[in-house]
Amino acid sequence: MEPSVAVIILNWNGKDLLEQFLPSVLATDYPNLQIIVGDNASSDDSVAYVRENYPQVKIIENDKNYGFAGGYNHILAKVEADYFVLLNSDVEVSKNWIAPVIDLLESDANIAVAQPKIKWQLHKEQFEYAGAAGGFIDLHAYPFCRGRIFDKVETDNHQYDIDTDIFWASGAAFFIKRKAWQQVDGFDADLFAHMEEIDLCWRLKNLGYRIVCCTKAEVYHLGGGTLNANNPYKTYLNFRNNLIIMQKNLPLGDAFFRILIRFFLDFAALTQFLIKGKPQFSLAISKAHFHFLRQINQTAKKRTNTEIPFLKHTGVYKNSIIYEYFVKKINKFSDLKW
Repeated sequence: MEPSVAVIILNWNGKDLLEQFLPSVLATDYPNLQIIVGDNASSDDSVAYVRENYPQVKIIENDKNYGFAGGYNHILAKVEADYFVLLNSDVEVSKNWIAPVIDLLESDANIAVAQPKIKWQLHKEQFEYAGAAGGFIDLHAYPFCRGRIFDKVETDNHQYDIDTDIFWASGAAFFIKRKAWQQVDGFDADLFAHMEEIDLCWRLKNLGYRIVCCTKAEVYHLGGGTLNANNPYKTYLNFRNNLIIMQKNLPLGDAFFRILIRFFLDFAALTQFLIKGKPQFSLAISKAHFHFLRQINQTAKKRTNTEIPFLKHTGVYKNSIIYEYFVKKINKFSDLKW
Protein backbone atom coordinates (compact mmCIF):
# COMPACT_ATOMS: atom_id res chain seq x y z
CA MET A 1 0.00 0.00 0.00
CA GLU A 2 1.23 3.47 -0.83
CA PRO A 3 2.35 5.69 2.06
CA SER A 4 -0.35 7.96 3.43
CA VAL A 5 -0.13 11.56 2.26
CA ALA A 6 -1.84 14.65 3.64
CA VAL A 7 -1.97 17.75 1.43
CA ILE A 8 -2.46 20.76 3.69
CA ILE A 9 -3.43 24.13 2.21
CA LEU A 10 -3.04 27.01 4.65
CA ASN A 11 -5.73 29.59 4.01
CA TRP A 12 -6.22 33.16 5.15
CA ASN A 13 -9.02 35.09 3.48
CA GLY A 14 -8.34 33.20 0.27
CA LYS A 15 -11.77 32.23 -1.03
CA ASP A 16 -10.97 33.38 -4.57
CA LEU A 17 -7.78 31.30 -4.63
CA LEU A 18 -9.56 28.24 -3.26
CA GLU A 19 -12.27 28.60 -5.90
CA GLN A 20 -9.63 28.71 -8.63
CA PHE A 21 -7.08 26.14 -7.48
CA LEU A 22 -8.68 23.65 -5.08
CA PRO A 23 -10.43 21.70 -7.89
CA SER A 24 -7.09 20.69 -9.42
CA VAL A 25 -5.90 19.41 -6.04
CA LEU A 26 -9.06 17.34 -5.66
CA ALA A 27 -8.39 15.79 -9.07
CA THR A 28 -5.03 14.41 -7.86
CA ASP A 29 -4.35 10.81 -8.81
CA TYR A 30 -3.02 9.25 -5.59
CA PRO A 31 -4.91 6.56 -3.67
CA ASN A 32 -3.88 7.10 -0.03
CA LEU A 33 -4.59 10.81 0.19
CA GLN A 34 -6.38 13.27 2.43
CA ILE A 35 -6.82 16.94 1.55
CA ILE A 36 -6.99 19.48 4.35
CA VAL A 37 -7.64 23.20 4.39
CA GLY A 38 -6.06 24.73 7.47
CA ASP A 39 -7.60 28.11 8.15
CA ASN A 40 -5.71 30.91 9.86
CA ALA A 41 -8.78 32.66 11.34
CA SER A 42 -10.10 34.05 8.06
CA SER A 43 -12.63 36.85 8.16
CA ASP A 44 -14.07 36.12 4.72
CA ASP A 45 -16.41 33.21 3.95
CA SER A 46 -13.74 30.88 2.58
CA VAL A 47 -14.33 28.21 5.24
CA ALA A 48 -18.08 28.21 4.62
CA TYR A 49 -17.40 27.99 0.88
CA VAL A 50 -15.23 24.88 1.27
CA ARG A 51 -17.71 23.22 3.64
CA GLU A 52 -20.59 23.81 1.26
CA ASN A 53 -18.87 22.87 -1.99
CA TYR A 54 -16.24 20.32 -0.99
CA PRO A 55 -17.47 18.23 1.95
CA GLN A 56 -14.71 15.69 1.26
CA VAL A 57 -12.10 18.26 2.31
CA LYS A 58 -11.20 18.25 5.99
CA ILE A 59 -11.08 21.68 7.64
CA ILE A 60 -8.91 22.51 10.64
CA GLU A 61 -9.32 26.02 12.05
CA ASN A 62 -6.81 28.05 14.03
CA ASP A 63 -8.12 30.46 16.66
CA LYS A 64 -6.10 33.35 15.20
CA ASN A 65 -3.71 34.17 12.36
CA TYR A 66 -0.39 32.60 13.37
CA GLY A 67 1.29 33.47 10.07
CA PHE A 68 2.63 30.93 7.61
CA ALA A 69 5.08 29.27 9.99
CA GLY A 70 3.01 29.19 13.16
CA GLY A 71 -0.16 28.50 11.23
CA TYR A 72 1.23 25.31 9.75
CA ASN A 73 2.68 24.26 13.12
CA HIS A 74 -0.74 24.43 14.75
CA ILE A 75 -2.51 22.66 11.89
CA LEU A 76 0.00 19.84 11.40
CA ALA A 77 -0.09 18.98 15.10
CA LYS A 78 -3.58 17.65 14.33
CA VAL A 79 -2.75 15.71 11.16
CA GLU A 80 -1.85 12.00 10.88
CA ALA A 81 -0.01 10.85 7.73
CA ASP A 82 3.33 9.41 6.65
CA TYR A 83 4.00 12.49 4.54
CA PHE A 84 2.91 16.10 4.81
CA VAL A 85 2.61 18.20 1.64
CA LEU A 86 2.43 21.91 2.42
CA LEU A 87 0.76 23.48 -0.60
CA ASN A 88 0.15 27.17 -1.19
CA SER A 89 -3.44 28.09 -1.92
CA ASP A 90 -2.41 29.66 -5.25
CA VAL A 91 -0.93 26.48 -6.76
CA GLU A 92 -2.44 24.50 -9.63
CA VAL A 93 -1.35 20.86 -9.72
CA SER A 94 -1.27 18.15 -12.36
CA LYS A 95 -3.00 14.82 -11.76
CA ASN A 96 0.19 12.84 -11.12
CA TRP A 97 2.14 15.40 -9.10
CA ILE A 98 2.41 13.40 -5.87
CA ALA A 99 3.48 9.83 -6.73
CA PRO A 100 6.88 10.65 -8.34
CA VAL A 101 7.91 12.78 -5.36
CA ILE A 102 6.84 10.15 -2.83
CA ASP A 103 8.70 7.47 -4.80
CA LEU A 104 11.87 9.57 -4.60
CA LEU A 105 11.43 10.20 -0.88
CA GLU A 106 10.83 6.48 -0.28
CA SER A 107 14.02 5.56 -2.15
CA ASP A 108 16.31 6.77 0.65
CA ALA A 109 15.60 6.97 4.37
CA ASN A 110 18.04 9.88 4.53
CA ILE A 111 15.90 12.10 2.27
CA ALA A 112 13.69 14.23 4.52
CA VAL A 113 12.25 16.88 2.17
CA ALA A 114 11.49 17.21 -1.53
CA GLN A 115 9.81 19.54 -3.98
CA PRO A 116 8.52 19.13 -7.56
CA LYS A 117 9.44 21.52 -10.34
CA ILE A 118 7.58 24.75 -9.70
CA LYS A 119 6.51 26.74 -12.73
CA TRP A 120 4.57 29.96 -13.23
CA GLN A 121 0.84 29.49 -13.44
CA LEU A 122 0.40 32.47 -15.78
CA HIS A 123 3.10 31.33 -18.22
CA LYS A 124 3.52 27.60 -17.76
CA GLU A 125 6.62 27.38 -19.92
CA GLN A 126 8.54 29.43 -17.34
CA PHE A 127 9.89 28.52 -13.95
CA GLU A 128 8.37 30.30 -11.00
CA TYR A 129 10.35 32.68 -8.79
CA ALA A 130 9.72 30.92 -5.47
CA GLY A 131 11.15 27.48 -6.09
CA ALA A 132 11.82 26.74 -9.78
CA ALA A 133 13.81 23.48 -9.96
CA GLY A 134 15.12 23.61 -6.41
CA GLY A 135 16.64 26.06 -3.95
CA PHE A 136 20.33 26.82 -3.43
CA ILE A 137 22.31 29.29 -1.32
CA ASP A 138 25.61 31.12 -1.80
CA LEU A 139 28.50 31.63 0.60
CA HIS A 140 26.82 34.77 1.99
CA ALA A 141 23.54 32.83 2.50
CA TYR A 142 21.67 34.53 -0.35
CA PRO A 143 19.05 32.10 -1.65
CA PHE A 144 18.48 31.48 -5.35
CA CYS A 145 17.06 28.68 -7.49
CA ARG A 146 17.95 26.31 -10.27
CA GLY A 147 16.11 28.26 -12.94
CA ARG A 148 15.96 31.63 -11.14
CA ILE A 149 18.73 33.99 -10.04
CA PHE A 150 17.42 37.15 -8.39
CA ASP A 151 14.72 38.48 -10.76
CA LYS A 152 15.88 36.54 -13.81
CA VAL A 153 13.55 33.58 -14.32
CA GLU A 154 14.36 31.03 -17.01
CA THR A 155 12.11 29.23 -19.46
CA ASP A 156 11.87 25.50 -18.76
CA ASN A 157 13.51 23.84 -21.74
CA HIS A 158 14.07 20.65 -19.73
CA GLN A 159 17.61 21.83 -19.00
CA TYR A 160 17.20 20.86 -15.35
CA ASP A 161 15.29 17.59 -15.71
CA ILE A 162 17.62 15.75 -13.36
CA ASP A 163 16.64 14.86 -9.81
CA THR A 164 19.30 16.36 -7.59
CA ASP A 165 20.20 17.32 -4.05
CA ILE A 166 19.38 20.94 -3.26
CA PHE A 167 19.81 23.17 -0.22
CA TRP A 168 16.18 24.11 0.33
CA ALA A 169 12.77 23.19 -1.00
CA SER A 170 10.10 25.77 -1.73
CA GLY A 171 7.26 26.25 0.73
CA ALA A 172 4.90 26.58 -2.25
CA ALA A 173 4.87 22.76 -2.64
CA PHE A 174 6.83 21.30 0.25
CA PHE A 175 6.95 17.52 0.80
CA ILE A 176 8.29 16.33 4.15
CA LYS A 177 8.35 13.07 6.06
CA ARG A 178 6.23 13.40 9.17
CA LYS A 179 8.96 12.00 11.41
CA ALA A 180 11.43 14.60 10.08
CA TRP A 181 8.93 17.40 10.71
CA GLN A 182 8.46 16.21 14.27
CA GLN A 183 12.17 15.68 14.87
CA VAL A 184 12.92 19.38 14.32
CA ASP A 185 9.59 20.66 15.74
CA GLY A 186 8.37 22.06 12.42
CA PHE A 187 8.81 25.68 11.41
CA ASP A 188 10.25 28.42 13.59
CA ALA A 189 7.07 30.37 14.35
CA ASP A 190 9.04 33.51 15.23
CA LEU A 191 9.87 33.91 11.54
CA PHE A 192 6.12 34.39 10.89
CA ALA A 193 6.49 34.18 7.10
CA HIS A 194 9.28 33.94 4.49
CA MET A 195 12.41 31.77 4.67
CA GLU A 196 10.90 29.41 7.24
CA GLU A 197 11.31 26.57 4.75
CA ILE A 198 14.99 27.45 4.22
CA ASP A 199 15.52 27.44 7.97
CA LEU A 200 13.80 24.06 8.36
CA CYS A 201 15.81 22.52 5.51
CA TRP A 202 19.02 23.97 6.93
CA ARG A 203 18.30 22.44 10.35
CA LEU A 204 17.66 19.07 8.74
CA LYS A 205 20.85 19.31 6.67
CA ASN A 206 22.79 20.07 9.85
CA LEU A 207 21.48 16.72 11.11
CA GLY A 208 22.73 14.96 7.98
CA TYR A 209 19.48 14.70 6.02
CA ARG A 210 19.13 15.22 2.27
CA ILE A 211 16.82 17.71 0.50
CA VAL A 212 15.97 16.92 -3.13
CA CYS A 213 14.08 18.16 -6.19
CA CYS A 214 11.95 15.70 -8.13
CA THR A 215 11.70 16.89 -11.73
CA LYS A 216 9.28 14.15 -12.81
CA ALA A 217 6.49 16.13 -11.14
CA GLU A 218 5.55 19.76 -11.63
CA VAL A 219 3.07 22.27 -10.26
CA TYR A 220 2.11 25.80 -11.30
CA HIS A 221 2.37 28.60 -8.77
CA LEU A 222 0.62 31.93 -9.25
CA GLY A 223 2.84 33.68 -6.70
CA GLY A 224 2.30 36.75 -4.53
CA GLY A 225 -0.98 35.38 -3.18
CA THR A 226 -0.39 36.72 0.32
CA LEU A 227 2.33 39.39 0.10
CA ASN A 228 3.20 41.09 -3.17
CA ALA A 229 6.88 41.51 -4.04
CA ASN A 230 6.37 45.29 -4.01
CA ASN A 231 5.30 45.23 -0.37
CA PRO A 232 7.95 46.72 1.99
CA TYR A 233 6.78 44.33 4.72
CA LYS A 234 7.92 41.42 2.54
CA THR A 235 11.31 43.12 2.17
CA TYR A 236 11.48 43.50 5.95
CA LEU A 237 10.68 39.83 6.56
CA ASN A 238 13.16 38.59 3.97
CA PHE A 239 16.07 40.67 5.30
CA ARG A 240 15.30 40.03 8.97
CA ASN A 241 14.66 36.32 8.57
CA ASN A 242 17.75 35.77 6.44
CA LEU A 243 19.92 37.11 9.26
CA ILE A 244 18.05 35.04 11.86
CA ILE A 245 18.50 31.75 10.02
CA MET A 246 22.19 32.51 9.51
CA GLN A 247 22.67 33.02 13.24
CA LYS A 248 20.71 29.86 14.02
CA ASN A 249 22.35 27.47 11.60
CA LEU A 250 25.90 28.56 10.78
CA PRO A 251 28.88 27.38 12.87
CA LEU A 252 29.66 30.10 15.44
CA GLY A 253 32.75 31.58 13.75
CA ASP A 254 31.08 31.42 10.36
CA ALA A 255 27.95 33.11 11.73
CA PHE A 256 29.86 36.12 13.10
CA PHE A 257 31.95 36.54 9.94
CA ARG A 258 29.18 36.04 7.39
CA ILE A 259 26.57 38.12 9.23
CA LEU A 260 29.06 41.00 9.44
CA ILE A 261 29.55 40.82 5.67
CA ARG A 262 25.77 40.68 5.17
CA PHE A 263 25.33 43.90 7.13
CA PHE A 264 27.61 45.67 4.65
CA LEU A 265 25.86 44.09 1.66
CA ASP A 266 22.43 44.94 3.07
CA PHE A 267 23.56 48.54 3.57
CA ALA A 268 24.43 48.64 -0.13
CA ALA A 269 20.90 47.41 -0.93
CA LEU A 270 19.45 50.06 1.40
CA THR A 271 21.43 52.75 -0.42
CA GLN A 272 20.24 51.49 -3.80
CA PHE A 273 16.62 51.76 -2.70
CA LEU A 274 17.23 55.36 -1.62
CA ILE A 275 18.85 56.19 -4.97
CA LYS A 276 15.86 54.68 -6.77
CA GLY A 277 13.44 56.81 -4.73
CA LYS A 278 12.05 53.94 -2.65
CA PRO A 279 12.69 55.08 0.93
CA GLN A 280 10.02 52.74 2.32
CA PHE A 281 12.15 49.76 1.28
CA SER A 282 15.27 51.32 2.80
CA LEU A 283 13.33 51.76 6.02
CA ALA A 284 12.23 48.12 5.84
CA ILE A 285 15.89 46.97 5.71
CA SER A 286 16.78 49.26 8.60
CA LYS A 287 13.93 47.86 10.70
CA ALA A 288 14.99 44.32 9.79
CA HIS A 289 18.49 44.94 11.16
CA PHE A 290 17.18 46.62 14.30
CA HIS A 291 14.77 43.79 15.09
CA PHE A 292 17.43 41.15 14.33
CA LEU A 293 19.80 42.77 16.83
CA ARG A 294 17.05 43.24 19.40
CA GLN A 295 16.31 39.50 19.48
CA ILE A 296 19.85 38.23 18.99
CA ASN A 297 20.00 36.64 22.46
CA GLN A 298 16.67 34.90 21.91
CA THR A 299 17.85 33.58 18.55
CA ALA A 300 21.11 32.34 20.08
CA LYS A 301 19.11 29.88 22.20
CA LYS A 302 17.80 28.25 19.02
CA ARG A 303 21.18 27.43 17.50
CA THR A 304 21.21 23.96 15.96
CA ASN A 305 23.82 21.26 15.51
CA THR A 306 26.48 22.85 13.31
CA GLU A 307 29.15 20.14 13.20
CA ILE A 308 28.90 19.97 9.41
CA PRO A 309 30.83 22.93 7.92
CA PHE A 310 28.56 25.26 5.96
CA LEU A 311 30.49 24.99 2.70
CA LYS A 312 30.42 21.17 2.90
CA HIS A 313 26.63 21.08 2.48
CA THR A 314 25.28 20.12 -0.93
CA GLY A 315 23.45 23.04 -2.50
CA VAL A 316 25.90 25.71 -1.27
CA TYR A 317 27.46 27.78 -4.05
CA LYS A 318 30.97 28.63 -2.85
CA ASN A 319 31.08 31.98 -4.64
CA SER A 320 29.06 35.19 -4.38
CA ILE A 321 25.84 35.07 -6.38
CA ILE A 322 25.73 38.89 -6.19
CA TYR A 323 29.13 39.14 -7.89
CA GLU A 324 28.21 36.56 -10.50
CA TYR A 325 24.91 38.27 -11.35
CA PHE A 326 25.67 41.98 -11.10
CA VAL A 327 29.35 42.04 -12.09
CA LYS A 328 29.88 39.00 -14.33
CA LYS A 329 26.30 39.27 -15.70
CA ILE A 330 25.60 35.57 -15.23
CA ASN A 331 21.83 35.13 -15.07
CA LYS A 332 21.39 31.41 -15.75
CA PHE A 333 21.96 28.72 -13.17
CA SER A 334 23.57 26.48 -15.77
CA ASP A 335 26.29 29.10 -16.41
CA LEU A 336 27.49 29.11 -12.80
CA LYS A 337 30.87 27.45 -12.14
CA TRP A 338 30.47 24.92 -9.33
